[in-house]
Amino acid sequence: MNRDPLVGTTIAGYTVQDVVGEGGTALVYRATHPQHGTVALKILRPKLRNDPTAVVRFEREAGFGLRVTHPNVVRTIELGEIDGVRFLAIEWAAGELLEKVAKRTGAFPPKTAAAIVTQIASAVQAVHDAGLVHRDLKPENLMYDEATGAVRLLDFGIAAEPTQGQDQRLTRDGFFVGTLLYVAPEALSGVLVGPAADQYSLATIAYFLLAGVHPYNARSTRELLSALLSSPPTPLNQAKPGLDLGAEVERVVMRGLARQPGDRYPDVTTFASEFDIAVKAVPVTRTDAGGGLFGRVKKLFG
Repeated sequence: MNRDPLVGTTIAGYTVQDVVGEGGTALVYRATHPQHGTVALKILRPKLRNDPTAVVRFEREAGFGLRVTHPNVVRTIELGEIDGVRFLAIEWAAGELLEKVAKRTGAFPPKTAAAIVTQIASAVQAVHDAGLVHRDLKPENLMYDEATGAVRLLDFGIAAEPTQGQDQRLTRDGFFVGTLLYVAPEALSGVLVGPAADQYSLATIAYFLLAGVHPYNARSTRELLSALLSSPPTPLNQAKPGLDLGAEVERVVMRGLARQPGDRYPDVTTFASEFDIAVKAVPVTRTDAGGGLFGRVKKLFG
């Protein structure tokens, strides 16, 4: 494998150590800085440096990140450009992507899932209080530290202001943004969504953490898109054989997944609070859900 040309170099005081991720518009590196310590350094791809839309998106991501200060949100440190290289430095968060942890462990114990959802909701409420909608809430955009249980929200790449005018938007009507497995139905038309769309995504995460599967069992992107547009999600307790989290937990999650935004909870913190209360009321004997580490240990010992 060819060595990345930026590894080992210093950019505006940040010493680049290795590549840790990549997307369509940028590469992400681990770097160190005399003042900021270890950081994640996001570098706009060279081919996009002169692309006005890509540059505006990159700068807007930094601007939105700087507007949100919260313990459960990865801190944006600096946006800059040097020798034609556009970079964004953000706080280095301990742990792994929640998606990776979930794939390794399977379904989470309900109380662990509730603790995670509560932290995510707190972070997302801070985003909403700053006048923004995240629009890409998913396990791949959440860092989870198993040792401490801490969750950190990251990536404001497609966040938006619901009040912005059409001339300020970077996505045309008719083109949705986000990740299909977690996107709210109203976003599929491409219109600019409100905070309720993030609540739908959070409810999908809650469902996934509890069941280890998603609300729609589709075999292809086309099938998933069709289901999102025309079918209700699978009720939580029917997600897989043996799953029984009680009627109240299912009711809360499915309300968060309501097709109409107005049928969901007033805000993400209300959803998370109701979810936490419902989970804590579930008898211990019903919280196995047949999956996750707790489930596997229980099966081993009968």
